[in-house]
Amino acid sequence: MTATVALKVEISRTRRYWIVGATLLALFLGALDALVMSAAMPTIVSDLGGVNLYSWVFSAYLLTRAVSLPLFGKLADLFSNKILYGVAIGTFILGSLFAGLSQTMTQLILSRALQGIGAGGNFALVYIVLADISSPGKRGKTMSMASFIWGLASISGPTIGGFIVTYFSWRWIFFFNVPLGGLSLMGIFLYLVETRAKRKQVHIDYYGIFALSGAILSLLMACLLAGRGYPWTSPRVLGLLAACAGFSLALWWAEKQACEPILALDFFKIRGFSIGNGTVFFASFAIYALFAFSPLFIQGVLGKTPMQLGLVMLAISFGWSVGALFCGQVVHLLRKKPFALTGALLMVAGCALTVRFSAATSLLECAVVLGIIGLGMGFVSIPTLLIVQDSLELADLGVATASHQFARTLGGTVGIGIAGSFVTAKLASNMDALLASGILEKIPPALKARLQHDLENLFRPEVQALIPPEIKPVLMDAMLQGIARVFWVALAVSVIMFLLCWLLPRKKR
Repeated sequence: MTATVALKVEISRTRRYWIVGATLLALFLGALDALVMSAAMPTIVSDLGGVNLYSWVFSAYLLTRAVSLPLFGKLADLFSNKILYGVAIGTFILGSLFAGLSQTMTQLILSRALQGIGAGGNFALVYIVLADISSPGKRGKTMSMASFIWGLASISGPTIGGFIVTYFSWRWIFFFNVPLGGLSLMGIFLYLVETRAKRKQVHIDYYGIFALSGAILSLLMACLLAGRGYPWTSPRVLGLLAACAGFSLALWWAEKQACEPILALDFFKIRGFSIGNGTVFFASFAIYALFAFSPLFIQGVLGKTPMQLGLVMLAISFGWSVGALFCGQVVHLLRKKPFALTGALLMVAGCALTVRFSAATSLLECAVVLGIIGLGMGFVSIPTLLIVQDSLELADLGVATASHQFARTLGGTVGIGIAGSFVTAKLASNMDALLASGILEKIPPALKARLQHDLENLFRPEVQALIPPEIKPVLMDAMLQGIARVFWVALAVSVIMFLLCWLLPRKKR
């Protein structure tokens, strides 16, 4: 590979502020768009119909975002960041415009897929640009602001979505992206400068792009289906896993032949790259599984209101933001590995405490434990990103940065899929046992039929209100046993992540 050197470009403090502000605004819009939809979807379904396609509004965005992340990371090592940002933000704006104008659920899903491509580019480029304009010793400080923006979007997303739907229209969730995305794009075009010399001769690895995209899509689709009640042994899931294996073999062959591989296989021989990405994969596996299924525990087992649930779940986002922000500000003063180990230890301790959760657990205890886990994730995410960046040459900074973001996305999706299959299997077996025992005979027939049709109804407060008081403890225990499996899985995965942290290199390559 051709060596790349840093250009001697002086960036004034004012220009740097504008660059950071423009890139973080693009990041905020992409992160927010993944979160505001939860508040808007009931209204959208009542307007457009297509309730059977409900989940694909989220999945289409997730899948295309995951595919475009590593692709934009590689392209950022070959082409101008300014041009790539124009493509990414332009695609996101176009997708937002189409989404706001959608007249059917199918049109909305296709628009969300287009949005996801732009959002994936934004997510990759923001960390690459922030790393480019910062000296290696100050990268942690700069990139911790991106993690803070993620946390801010997590906290404010549902509230903003509810406000827009209530006082405007669900279409304005997307229309607001147009002027704000345009503002971000203007700032990038006016102030962003290249700090790395890009390669003069560019060879696009088309076969590698196709194979990598196919492997990612088939794997994530398998995990999404498995998390929605399809057994891992079902023909659909097995077919997708087989397709993933086939595309992976094709990727291996393509990368061996490519002049400029989209993902050089030799990178995985470098300890900082492979272990750093492996660590954040397992950390994301654990925390996203808890993100997805802790609400079921709080609302289904503890019987708390959606408002109480929202307040408790803020703890994990707030802890993640605070941990990343603090770590980014001070990591340059110490070595990166001790911070990662500290974060891993916090996550293991927090996951161990979730195993003790019961129907008697208080909301305060839930909030504190989830806050500890979020804090640990913040401590893990920044050092591992810096270690992965340090493990490769400057010419491959884009690949290094995007690979870390992709490992987070992949870990979260796989974690939710595997945890969902555990919950579904245990709940189904518990319900079968209760039906066979005759305990549920006191439940009204209509309610029993509703539960047999969809076990997720157990977690709805309006359904729980219809359950006779003498039956409720039995059902609560059945739900707890199902969700407890997620807590045990998260603990096991966090231990693996802690062990990987010990293998992280202590010094820059």
